[in-house]
Amino acid sequence: MNNYAGTALKPVEDGEENPYLLGVYAPVVAEITADDLEVIGEIPRDLNGVYLRNGPNRRHPATGRYHWFDGDGMIHGLHFENGRARYVNRWVRTEAFDAESRAGHGLWTGVMEDPKGNPFGNGHGLGLKDSANTDVTFFNGKLLATWYLCGTPRSLDPLSLETLGPETFLGTLTGDFMAHPKVDESTGELFWFDYGPEPPYLRYGVVGADGTVAHTTNIELPGPRLPHDMAITENHAILMDLPLIQNQEARHQGRYKLHFDQTLPSRFAVLPRHGDGSRVRWFEAAPGYIYHVVNAWEEPGEIVMDVCRVKDPHHQPKIEHPLARMLAYLRLDAQLWRYRFDLTTGRTTEGPRDDDNTEFPTIDSRVVGKRNRYAYNVHIAREDTLLFDGIVRYDLHTGARQDHRFGAGRWGSEAPFAARDNSTGEDDGYLVSFVTDEREGRSEVVVLDAADLDAGPVCRVLLPTRVPVGFHATWVRADQLGGRG
Repeated sequence: MNNYAGTALKPVEDGEENPYLLGVYAPVVAEITADDLEVIGEIPRDLNGVYLRNGPNRRHPATGRYHWFDGDGMIHGLHFENGRARYVNRWVRTEAFDAESRAGHGLWTGVMEDPKGNPFGNGHGLGLKDSANTDVTFFNGKLLATWYLCGTPRSLDPLSLETLGPETFLGTLTGDFMAHPKVDESTGELFWFDYGPEPPYLRYGVVGADGTVAHTTNIELPGPRLPHDMAITENHAILMDLPLIQNQEARHQGRYKLHFDQTLPSRFAVLPRHGDGSRVRWFEAAPGYIYHVVNAWEEPGEIVMDVCRVKDPHHQPKIEHPLARMLAYLRLDAQLWRYRFDLTTGRTTEGPRDDDNTEFPTIDSRVVGKRNRYAYNVHIAREDTLLFDGIVRYDLHTGARQDHRFGAGRWGSEAPFAARDNSTGEDDGYLVSFVTDEREGRSEVVVLDAADLDAGPVCRVLLPTRVPVGFHATWVRADQLGGRG
């Protein structure tokens, strides 16, 4: 079994153990391909496609303190075909990964250290390692692995997970690329933004169905911000100016420090999908932060957007520890929240849809930008580190919810909706999640009926290796694979 023990990595920093290098977070050291996996239950014959998840998996120790976000990107995939499953995991071969591979040791410090000695950073001059470890998106026949601070998207084969190289969209992409692009399957377009510490602070773009950049425009902001996600509707894009700001004094000293300014409102830029930045309409709301959007859509005279809203992203450290600030910052506290932007009056109406702590939302990818009924969020555990102890199914029409808990000591992943063959609706399919058992030190993929979480797992596919707790996931249907399934 591939686990942390016995590797050259050292989880002890400044005399303290780093919990994000131990146990269910510990990196795995081998890339493997495994067939003939043990299954508890039976894999549904109408579940065909591939489940993919990105996350940090440090290959080489680095100087200074390790932050969970520093790890090299690794994609884990489970390919379902006709009642069988194949597991594959591969590192994302970024430029930085290749440089450290050639050197045989770490070359970059992490987000909590001075980046001045790092070989290079992203296009905006941020001297941190672009690890492409955050999200994985399927577009135009390929996977895109992306990074949370904006970097170069990496293109991968969706089945072998081999890195194909930097994604330039046939040479038309200039600048960097955010973590969570949106794909409209009905038009074949991809929507993204790019942000940085110098003007223009925010740039928005569209990749057309032909795979080339069709539109870019600058969005005027009063200063540098740290937007993480965006939304689309059938006719609009929604971008964000939120009051989480990079401390400029610290930046000029070579440090990366964030400040949440509660005196500033949250602002939302609504513009036509292919509109110029001068056509933005700004809508204001109470201060807060949004890591992840559920979805947005249009109703008569208004735009509705559901998100997971963090009231205050800056938890204060409550323990004495060299990593206290990181541990506090990663204590996620978010609630399902709805905004309504009135296109006639310019007013914003907002409020909670649920008061529980849930995040990492997924929906049926076929209805992105259209009104959806269901959202599938992970439930945040009451633990000292960020862990997902279950899945919550929200019915956004009725307000009802269903819950599935993974069980004591079992921690899951973002759980995308996997439409069954010939699926006719947003819950006509399955939810899939990597689950790691901290007691057994092994992982599996749990398959649930999206329409009936109360029924428990349809099946459990046991894996020959542990899958470290990670970030975002996607499901690619067999019909999207173009006969390669």
